[in-house]
Amino acid sequence: MDKLTRQKLIDQYKDGYRVVADALAGATDEELDARPAPAKWTAREIAHHLADSEMTSAIRLRHLIAVDNPQIVGYDQDEFARRLYYDRPIDASIEAFKAARRTTAEILERMSETEWAREGTHSEHGRYTISRWLEIYAAHAHNHAEQIRIARGSARKK
Repeated sequence: MDKLTRQKLIDQYKDGYRVVADALAGATDEELDARPAPAKWTAREIAHHLADSEMTSAIRLRHLIAVDNPQIVGYDQDEFARRLYYDRPIDASIEAFKAARRTTAEILERMSETEWAREGTHSEHGRYTISRWLEIYAAHAHNHAEQIRIARGSARKK
């Protein structure tokens, strides 16, 4: 990945909290709990997923940088949603998402070319590079912000 592409992705990553916060701004409990379609997550569930995913991804990046050839373990996000009480208030999860993303962005901005070349092995996908990590997580919050807007909109249509 060239430096310009990398910086664009880092900038997108850094903007992730803002787009999620904007998507959630002023949400009522009815909007947070509206299910846009069967088997689709509510905005509340997405908010909790973002916190869990962001905390997990932050540790993954740290392992990729600080551990030689780390094993990156996948997880079942639907099991997390079922078992980790995704019906609870979202404020703490949004703060965890914000803090994990902020601290990770600080690391991304300081990484050397040698660090960018490090990699590990993902339990589900095999070879896992830091560039691949960035490609995934730069877009992750933006994709979920759109899902939040759709879920909230489904409550207004009822």
